[in-house]
Parts: sequence; C-alpha cells; structure tokens
Amino acid sequence: MTLRYLSLFLLLLLPLGAAAQEADTLSAADGWRSSLVGTIAGSQAAYDNWAEGGINSVAFTAQVDGLFERVTGSFLQVHELRTAFGQIKQDDVDWRKAVDQLRYAFNLRYQGTGDWQPTFVFEARSQFAPGLAFDADSSDFPNLFGADASGSVAEVKTSDFFAPAFLTQALGVTYDRGSWYTARLGLGLRETIVAIERLQPVYGNDPGSVLRLEAGVDALIQARREIAENVLLTSRLSSFYSFSETDAAPDFLWENTLLMKVNDFLNVSLEGALQYDRNFSEDLQLKQVLSVGVSYALL
Repeated sequence: MTLRYLSLFLLLLLPLGAAAQEADTLSAADGWRSSLVGTIAGSQAAYDNWAEGGINSVAFTAQVDGLFERVTGSFLQVHELRTAFGQIKQDDVDWRKAVDQLRYAFNLRYQGTGDWQPTFVFEARSQFAPGLAFDADSSDFPNLFGADASGSVAEVKTSDFFAPAFLTQALGVTYDRGSWYTARLGLGLRETIVAIERLQPVYGNDPGSVLRLEAGVDALIQARREIAENVLLTSRLSSFYSFSETDAAPDFLWENTLLMKVNDFLNVSLEGALQYDRNFSEDLQLKQVLSVGVSYALL
C-alpha cells in the first residue's frame, strides 16, 4: 500500500519536471527572507421551508503559514511554521472540529558541497484541541474501550494537545539543484509524546510511558511548482522507517495543496493528505479540505 502511494507521488511530479524553473537564489547579503501569511475561510448555509431541503451549517477556518530563510556563510537555515484550526456546526449538532494542525520545522544545510548538502533537521508536530471520534466502535479503539468491551459510544476522545506530539531530529543529506523540488535522506530519532495516560497505548506507548523513542531512517520529498498562471501546487511527502519495526511499512504523511489565486486577497485551495501510522491504525488515514478564503501577508 505504501509503495503504491509513493509511486503516485512520483507520477504526479514527473510531468512538472519537464518545465521546471529555477528558484530565486538566496545569498548572505539578502539577510532574512521572510513570509508570514494568514488566511481566514468560511461558509454558511441556512434553509427555511425550502422545497429541495438542506442542512443549516456554518464553518470557519483560520490558518497561518510562515517561511523564514537566511544564508550565513555556507549555511542555509530554514524555519517553517504551519498552524490551522477550524470548526463546523450543522443543524442541532454542536460545534465540531474540522481542521487542526500545528507544525514547526527547522532545517540547517551546508551548501559548500554543491547539490548534495549535509543537513540537520528538527521537526515538531501536534495539534491545538481535543480530537473526538463520534459513534466510535470498540473494535476501532480497543485500547480505549478495553479488551472485553463491545458496542459503541456517542463520542470518545482520541487525541489532544501533545497527545500525541511527534518530535524528529535527523542528520543526513539534501539534494537541491535550486529548482522546484528537494529531497532529503538521513538517520534520525523520533519521539512520540503522549501526555494523557489513557491515550498512550493508542499511539504505541507503553501504559504510563509519556515518551517513546525510536531510531530509524528519515526521508522527505518536497515540491513547489506553479503549474498554471496563479495556480500553485505544493506537495510534501515525509517518511520514517523505524529500526524497531522492520516488519512493518514505514510511517508516512503525504500532504498536497492546490492553491488558486483569484486576486491579491481571495483564493481557493484544495488540500488532501494521506497518512499511515501503524501504531494508531493499520488503515490509511485520509483528509480532504476545500476552502475559499481571504489571505493577508503579515510579513
């Protein structure tokens, strides 16, 4: 299953390479190159005695994306920030979370070796608010229901802030020709932190263990390409192969965003993500978000 989606990722990127364009070169004289963009998106629908029927709903999403780069001597440092949170309400159903993401990544590369650049990476990923599974079945979350439990409940909490959080540190090499994509491979450590005790077995931690440490191979492929005027595709495939789980496919997170700019402020975005984490589930996790929003450059 993992190889199938990796192949799809490569097939997606191959057509873009034929017309690849060179990226702007950053030098020490440029100082910091900074970008911080905030986006607010929402939707609303209301019906009263409407023949075709419909569901009253209101939804909103707020997002901040940041990129900060600087060259010092032969070293390039890159800081990436992504935060997103959204909620939705339908009819008499109370507010529910629609989007929740918190990620920071630091990348330090030595550029004195050409296209193959020694790299140190630190990344942290978690969320802001509790995650709930509604009409949850005991077979889906046996660690929360108990081994002998059966049936379902209206809702069960499956995650929260720093429950889990994933921290990664890696040393490796980045392939960067200054074009539309980069690739990285190295040896790394990953810490899975689950601050809530009852959730620890859900993410592979032993009961009573806040921290689980793994060593393995860390890999990343990133692409950023304007495929048409005012249409930008970004893709990010990260993977971690744990030496302690050599019988399993590597964990991966593949995120894709298609951003279509209507004008300087209004844009339409389509986001899709696939995730595989054997400790949480043997099945693929899927996320898809379509939004129309207003963006503003904070920096």
